[in-house]
Amino acid sequence: MIPVTVLTGFLGSGKTTLLARLLKSPEFARTAVIINEFGEVGIDHDLLEAGEESFVQLETGCLCCASRGDVEATIAQFLARRERGAVPPFERIVIETSGLADPAPILNAVMREAARGTGIELCNVVTTVDCVTGLDALAREPQSVRQVAVADRLVLTKADIGGVPPALRAHLAAINPGTPATEAQFGDVDVARLFNAARDPAASFEISSRDAARRVHAHHNDIQCIVIRREQPVPALLITLLLEALADHCGAELLRLKGLLYIKERPEHPAVIHGVQHVFHAPKWLDRWPSGDRSTRLVLIGRGLSAPWIECVMAALETELVEIAATNRSRPVAIEN
Repeated sequence: MIPVTVLTGFLGSGKTTLLARLLKSPEFARTAVIINEFGEVGIDHDLLEAGEESFVQLETGCLCCASRGDVEATIAQFLARRERGAVPPFERIVIETSGLADPAPILNAVMREAARGTGIELCNVVTTVDCVTGLDALAREPQSVRQVAVADRLVLTKADIGGVPPALRAHLAAINPGTPATEAQFGDVDVARLFNAARDPAASFEISSRDAARRVHAHHNDIQCIVIRREQPVPALLITLLLEALADHCGAELLRLKGLLYIKERPEHPAVIHGVQHVFHAPKWLDRWPSGDRSTRLVLIGRGLSAPWIECVMAALETELVEIAATNRSRPVAIEN
């Protein structure tokens, strides 16, 4: 599988600086970069016109192109050229979004392309946050909040200027609890740690007991984080039906869903699920539990979410599945002579 990382963050938060640093790293020499941006973007002293679907090979060996929005088509072009040997066999794809972009459509595009069996998978979402202007951006710009909400990893840039404001760190934790945050001092950050590793299931679900108890975090912009827990194993069909209900009811308002599942049919192997809006990844089964906590944990981040509604839906589905199972057990079996 070719891992895909989406790099997002608000205007001026340091995405391009971080990407340029990545492209200079020898271990990332076989990286395909898609810049989903308008206007001119300077990468490693190469200016790429966003209006041209040009594939440029940089001195480091990376491939780079600019796209005006059709990310799926650009990924398909990259993969087709790789397949016929027209470009070097890159080992990863990094997509840099516009600073004003809602990253959800791009994440959906990657997941749709992965679902077609093209050999790619969404690895992680890295979001840059400016320590100087980050709080102001989160207060004024809804897209900035959405970029933080979908992140698997946060990079706190310009931390060398005045450190990381405690209020900013608390606000980020409230929007997207449990997401690791790395400080960038003078632009220095371990890009291999950010871009090479796939999602860490344990890190994604380190929700504190305080957060789990409160369940709902409300913000000025109606973005909420809801944590749903189940100590007992749940049937796989229950999760399937719940995801269908969430897709129908929440749609685009569900910015992110991530879950570590205790599945009744495979209790020794936790399943990891991820979703953006109405698009969900197929479950990924882990070899073992990352900790002694074997409970199901669902983290939902979005607008206008209702924890009581989700709990009611799950309870109704559980009751229905129990009744169906009881009916099947009591149904007489015809014996053929």
